[in-house]
Amino acid sequence: MLTLTPLHPLFAAEAAGVDLRQPVAPADFKAIEAALDRYAVLVFRGQDLTDPQQIAFSSLFGPLGKTRQADRPGQKLRLHPELSDISNLDESNRLLAANDHRRMDGLGNRLWHTDRSFHRVPAKYSLLTGHVVPRTGGETEFADMRAAYDALPEATRQSLEDLIAIHSIFTSRAVIGYTDFTPEERAALPPVPQRLVRVHPGSKRKSLYLASHASHIEGMPLPEGRLLLLELMEHATQRPFVYSHAWRQGDLVIWDNRCTMHRARPFDPAEPRDMRRATVADSASTLDQIDPLQEQGAGG
Repeated sequence: MLTLTPLHPLFAAEAAGVDLRQPVAPADFKAIEAALDRYAVLVFRGQDLTDPQQIAFSSLFGPLGKTRQADRPGQKLRLHPELSDISNLDESNRLLAANDHRRMDGLGNRLWHTDRSFHRVPAKYSLLTGHVVPRTGGETEFADMRAAYDALPEATRQSLEDLIAIHSIFTSRAVIGYTDFTPEERAALPPVPQRLVRVHPGSKRKSLYLASHASHIEGMPLPEGRLLLLELMEHATQRPFVYSHAWRQGDLVIWDNRCTMHRARPFDPAEPRDMRRATVADSASTLDQIDPLQEQGAGG
C-alpha cells in the first residue's frame, strides 16, 4: 500500500510501499495518481528500475514522447528513443567531451523549465531515474507553480488570466549561447503558443505555466512581455516555493509538468551522471484543454 511522507510544506512527498519493478495493482496506481494531484512531485527511493521497467511503468500514465536526439541526423543513441538521456555519457558510456554538442545542449537543463512546453502538446508527467549519481551536486530543484500563482496579488492574477506565451526550445538554448541545431531540427520544432495560466485538472487549482523556453507574450510589446516573464520566473522560484532533491542511486522521481518547474544543479563534470527520463505527453495543447473549473460550474 502506498505511503507518503511530505518533503516540503507546500508540495513534494516521498512515496513508499509499492515496488514499481513489478506490475502495479490498479488500486496502487490510482493512489499514485491521486498523490501526484496533491503533491506534484513524488520521490520513490531504491527502485533500481531497468529501462524496460521504467518504460512499462511510465506508459501506464499515457503515451510517451521520444527524445529530441532521435531526430538529429547521424546521432547514435545510448538509450531507447522513449528515454531521454539526461547524462554526461556518450553512446559508449564514456564521458562526453567538454565541447560535445550533447553536453552543450544539456547545460540548458540548468535553466528553470517545464518539459516539452515547446511542443504543441506539452508534457504531462516526467519520470526520471538515477542510475549513477555524482558524489556531490547534481540536485534537481522543483518549484510549485500553484503556490506561486496563489501568492500573487489579486490584481496581478486577473491581468495574467488570458495571456498566451510563445515557447521554443531555441529560446532557452540561445540564453546560454547554444545554437548548434540542424535545419531539420529547427523545422521540426516551430514556436508554439501556451497559456500563461492554466487550471490543474486533478487539484482544480490555478497554476502559472512558465519555462525558460517562453520567449514573449502574444500581442504584447517584446520588451514588456519579456520583463513580465522574467518577473514571474523570479517570483515563482523564491525559496519558499522550491524543493531541492538530492539524488541517491536507484531513485525514481515523478513530477507533474503542468504545475511545476524544475532545473538541474551543477556537479563535477569529471564524474559520471547517468539519468534517464521518460516523458508522458499531455492530452492536448494548453489552448485546447477544457477548463475544469468552467466544466464543473456548468455541471453544477
